[in-house]
Formats: sequence, C-alpha cells, structure tokens
Amino acid sequence: MWRPPERIRHEPLSGPWPSAERAERSRLFSPIQLGPLSLEQRTWIPAMVPWRATEDGFVSPNVLAWYERFARGRPGAIVIEATGIRDVPSGPLLRIGDDRFLPGLRQLAETVRRASGGHTRVLIQLIDFLAMRRRPERAKYFERLLRITDAHRAALDMRDAPESEIRARLTTLDEETLRAILTPREMESLEHGYRERVTDMELTHIAKLPETLPQLFADAAVRAEQAGLDGVELHYAHAYTMASFLSATNHRQDGYGGSREGRVRLPLEVYGAVRAAVSKDFAVGCRFLAEECIDGGSSVEDAIWFATQFARAGMDFISVSRGGKFDDAKQPKVGEASYPYTGRSGYECMPSYYSDAAGPFGRNLAPSKRIRAAIRAAGFMTPLVTAGGIHHFQQAEEVLASEQGDVVGFARQALADPDWFIKVRSGRGAEVRLCKYTNYCEALDQRHREVTCELWDREGLDQPGVARSADGKRRLVAPDG
Repeated sequence: MWRPPERIRHEPLSGPWPSAERAERSRLFSPIQLGPLSLEQRTWIPAMVPWRATEDGFVSPNVLAWYERFARGRPGAIVIEATGIRDVPSGPLLRIGDDRFLPGLRQLAETVRRASGGHTRVLIQLIDFLAMRRRPERAKYFERLLRITDAHRAALDMRDAPESEIRARLTTLDEETLRAILTPREMESLEHGYRERVTDMELTHIAKLPETLPQLFADAAVRAEQAGLDGVELHYAHAYTMASFLSATNHRQDGYGGSREGRVRLPLEVYGAVRAAVSKDFAVGCRFLAEECIDGGSSVEDAIWFATQFARAGMDFISVSRGGKFDDAKQPKVGEASYPYTGRSGYECMPSYYSDAAGPFGRNLAPSKRIRAAIRAAGFMTPLVTAGGIHHFQQAEEVLASEQGDVVGFARQALADPDWFIKVRSGRGAEVRLCKYTNYCEALDQRHREVTCELWDREGLDQPGVARSADGKRRLVAPDG
C-alpha cells in the first residue's frame, strides 16, 4: 500500500471510558430514526468483506458465525458485506442476484436478530462491479489477449503480415517501443490487467448500463426485503460501477456523465427504482465518497452537491467514505488482480498507524461535517453516517456533538473487538481490545484470504469447536470477551 512521506507513529487513544450511567446519557447510545428504521443507538458496523461466502456466492456457516459474533456485541446496526446484484461468478463474495440465495440470506438476518436479542438492525450493501482480469504474463497477452488492429500493423510496417507474425514481433519489443505502438489502455491491460470502465461506450453492455442497472438493483432490494433484512445500502463508493458514474472522470456523452447533473442521474434513477420496488417500511440509503482522492477526481464540493440531491430524492440515510480507487492502484504482480486500496486514495480509505501529521483517526470527519451542514442548509434532516479510524468513546461523542455525523461507524475497531458496544455501554470500556491500525486485516483482504484480526486470531486455537482459516493457522471469529 502507498505510504505518506511522513512516517509518524500514532497510537490509539484508550479513554477515558464512561461509566454505565454516563454512557446511558450519551448521544452515542441514544436512539435515532433512519426513515422507517429505528436504531436503539447511533453505532454502526459498516460493510466489510470477510471472504467467507462459498465460491458460488451462498451464505456459509462461516458467514453466519462472522455476523453472529458482531451481533452479540449489540451495535445499533450492522451492514452486511458488499453483495453482488448480478448472478455471475465472483468468487467467495455474497450474491443476491437470484432467488436461490434467499434461504441463506434469510438465515443470516435471523442469526443477527437472535444473537443481538433483537437490539441490532441489519441491512445489506448492494454492489455492482464491472469486469476485470488479472495481470497477464507478457507472452500470453501478445499471443492471445491483445486484439490486433490496423493501427498495430501500420506502426510495425507489417500491413500485410499474418497476425501470428505481428504477435510474435510484439513480444520482442522493449517497453519504450511498445508504448509508441500500443494505446494507453492496451498498455494498462498488459501492465495491470484488463479493466472495464463506465466510459467504454463502444461496448454495448456498458452503453446500456443506465437501462439495466435500475432493475437489477430493484430486484436485489426486493430479495433483501423478502429475506427479512431491515434495509439496503446502495454501494455508490470506491472503485465500483455506481461510484464511477459519480466520478469527475466520467465523461460519458449520453446524459449520464460530464456535468454533476449527468453524473448523479443514474444513481438517482437506481434509488428511485429501488424505492418504488420495496415497501415503505424498508430503509433505503447509500454509501458514497466524500472525496475520491485521485488526480482529476471528485472533490468534497461534488460530494456536497450529490448528498443534497440524495437527500432531496428521499434517501433514508447517507453514509460517507473516501478514496479506494483503481485509478492510482499499484501495479499487481503477474497473475494477480489490481487492488483499489494500494494507492494514495486507498490509503485515505484505510490509513495505518504510521501516517502523516493528520494521523489515521477521523480523516473523513471534516468533509463529513461540511456534507451534513449542506444537507441541513438545504432543509433536509437525512441522517449522515460517518466512519474512519473511530475507536474510543470520547472521539465518537465529539463526532455527534460537533455535527460531523448523526451515526458513527466502527469498522476496524469492531473487528478488533466486536464487544466494543456492549462493553462501553455497560461501563466496561477499560476492557475494550483497541485496534492498533496496523492494517493486518487489510493485507489479508488484499490477498482474498479470510479476514481476521492479529489481536485475537492466534488465541485459543486448540479450544474445542474453534473454526480455523483455510491454512489452519488462524481462528475465524474473535474469542468471547
């Protein structure tokens, strides 16, 4: 992952922790309404992909155990990981693109409710993503993957040569010569792996995304409601399809790009289709980026404008993240796929304890405050969920007191200690296992290995019934505590 030039070590703050009486009077543990959805407290576990679904996208026993463990800590809400709306192979990621996934998702919703004693609401994050491939071997790219064009023939002065000779010639060229012959996209496919973009209008299925996506999201949301979930979070953040429509890099000329009005058009149409398809008692919101953190990307001013449009459209909540783009991702190794959290934008999304002077804690709070203020100035009371390096009580209370957000998300801290919420509320904050922000979990995610926390994944491995990772070296859920 990219690292800032400054290498300042930051330590998480541990307190002071509140008494049970102080916690009960706090803003953090006060109720809030998100449209039709009532939360008992303003705590939120954002979507995190743990790589525990089956290869076919079904809920597995390990998925149930993962969310059951979070639910026992009784946060206000849990958002189930990014779940694919298309019925296409996507590895061990959850899917919701067909009715056959419903039984598992229904069991998942029931598991969270039972484990939390009915105190935790459960939503699911709906995602669409475009095709991408692993970085190819050089020989394979030129022998099979590159489409030979007249431009290649002309550049090589081999207009009448058989295609096999052109491919063979390309394999012999150095990088500088190749850059003069191949297009920037062709070089990218060689050096990083092929990746579709929402601006690839020459591809029919890309051009038709505005026609297909609203119904796909709506169908997925209907299944989520049928599964007994409390709501959906539309994934408009990071490196994926809907975020790419919102991005300032989206220059589509069909009315779905260019201006802010064009870029927000499809996200609003998707929301409208979802809202019309589900009942009024089902919550619908989105997660999007306060800043893309890439050259030429969307800024906080864009986010302010988009958030106001989302609120005007009637979203029940808006959740903000930052960065996490493919645009500045590091070059992957041959045989591996590009990972959108390896560049500067990825660092802004998941900063580590070695950081610049700003540190890893609350980097998204200043933009969140501006976004929330703009929503209120426009006359809307839409709750804003904010997150990013939040780990102790006073920090969370200050987020609410200073109007940087209305609900506080705890991702890595909840992974470090799923019991954070129940411990702090009961006056046992001193027992909390604090996240160190080493990004051990992020490194596992990058390798598509089951995500765990270094603070507990080697503890009690020999205890009866402890589920282990595929390599047998780590436990898959945090021990009781």
